[in-house]
Amino acid sequence: MNWLDLPPLAALRAFSAFAQSGNVTLAGAALNVSHAAISQHLRALEAHLGVSLLDRSGRALSLTVEGDQLARALDLGFGAIGAAVQDLKGADANRPLHISCTSSFAASWLMPRLPGFRALHPEINLMLDPSPELVTLKPGGIDLAIRYGQGDWPGHAVEMLLASPMVIVAAPGLLKTKGEITPAELANYPWLDELGTTESTNWAESYGVQPSKLASRVQVPGNLLLDGVRSGQGVVVTVRHFVEDDLKSGRLVELFCEADNRGYHIVTRPGVLRPSARKFVQWLRRQ
Repeated sequence: MNWLDLPPLAALRAFSAFAQSGNVTLAGAALNVSHAAISQHLRALEAHLGVSLLDRSGRALSLTVEGDQLARALDLGFGAIGAAVQDLKGADANRPLHISCTSSFAASWLMPRLPGFRALHPEINLMLDPSPELVTLKPGGIDLAIRYGQGDWPGHAVEMLLASPMVIVAAPGLLKTKGEITPAELANYPWLDELGTTESTNWAESYGVQPSKLASRVQVPGNLLLDGVRSGQGVVVTVRHFVEDDLKSGRLVELFCEADNRGYHIVTRPGVLRPSARKFVQWLRRQ
């Protein structure tokens, strides 16, 4: 198809609207433009095609044979487009809202609050995808992600949800000595990591401790991570917000704190969100 040979879409829409209604005023109302704009489009379309599409000899405009031929073609074409758009919108509306987040965030923060969202929006089906991987957000796939970091993810719309530093914590009973512990000494303790992450080795390297020097390292699903540290099974790198109550009660001890501007962010594709995603983001902000 030679797209450059086609008349302007606005002119075709105006002609099709006139052909359906038989009146320039009604056609203008259908397209939310003035009847003068419809008339201008009709004349421009005839000039572009070099064909008379309208019979102006009577009191009211009517279609010529050529006009009727074009009207039938446009009715089929615009009808097919309209049906396809409605099918796509319907399919998208029925698709569950797909959310990517780490399992630790889902278990510690999102799931306890989720009944509130479901009470407000029982019509929205959700699909939680707990994964530490940085996923690609694309139409028809994952709608939004909740990720921890400094918010430097190019090509995405990023909004801070929960600012909280990373901390190193352990149960008091696990510690062999009281007082300050150096990173080298801490390497001799067992460590727990969220499955698929390398938080402990990253932390050790940042303090000059080779990951190979860690005495032992066990990876568990994020929903089991805090249960493990509370029961004294190992040292954990986690977000302070998740263990604030444990620190206040003395159930856990904070050994190190990586104070910076990191936190959990709402990450979406630039542009307009579909309605279910927009409602979920609005709800997140209120939390």
